[in-house]
Amino acid sequence: MDNNIKWLNEKKVERLLTNLQQNNMEGYFVQNQEELLSKINELIKANSTVSVGGSATLSETGVLDLLRNGNYNFLDRYEEGLKPDEIQKIFRDTFYADFYLTSSNAILESGELYNVDGNGNRVAAMLFGPKNVIVVAGINKIVKNLDEAIQRNKNISAPANCKRLNRKTPCTVTGTCMECSSPERICNEYTLIKRQNQKGRIKVIIVNKILGY
Repeated sequence: MDNNIKWLNEKKVERLLTNLQQNNMEGYFVQNQEELLSKINELIKANSTVSVGGSATLSETGVLDLLRNGNYNFLDRYEEGLKPDEIQKIFRDTFYADFYLTSSNAILESGELYNVDGNGNRVAAMLFGPKNVIVVAGINKIVKNLDEAIQRNKNISAPANCKRLNRKTPCTVTGTCMECSSPERICNEYTLIKRQNQKGRIKVIIVNKILGY
């Protein structure tokens, strides 16, 4: 990475971390996967009940493997052979978890989290239930304001995730949001977390890499 771009990114993250703190959320900046996994091990206590939201970022960074192989009670929604009702039970049990890990569709420099969900289980757990929420995101998820967050979802997150999930939606053909009414639409629940009432419940880890969608 060009040193000047690296410097700009670091300044952007500095502003974000300051604003997260002002919004009662904790922010961390790590350089790579090794530092990320070390930070997660530091934050999550042994024997904790842990669950995750659907996230390409957690898979890319080895977080899922860490949770499966660590000393945790991992509610693994991706476990092979699970039936639909068993997955739904995990979604509900998640609300009683000690830690919930996920990513975010976009993170505003003002320290706000923008997310769009299909079923609502991910955003619901971010809003209420788990004692601690850890958001892992690549530096590519940081945007200037809400308008950029909305456009990022329409032009990147939504079509890329629909393609990943093999959804039959217009955006998997056009590559951009068509504001469809498809039965397989994944953009149904829109949330903006501006601030936390419970200080430190949400922890945001920014990784100095391009990750996820």
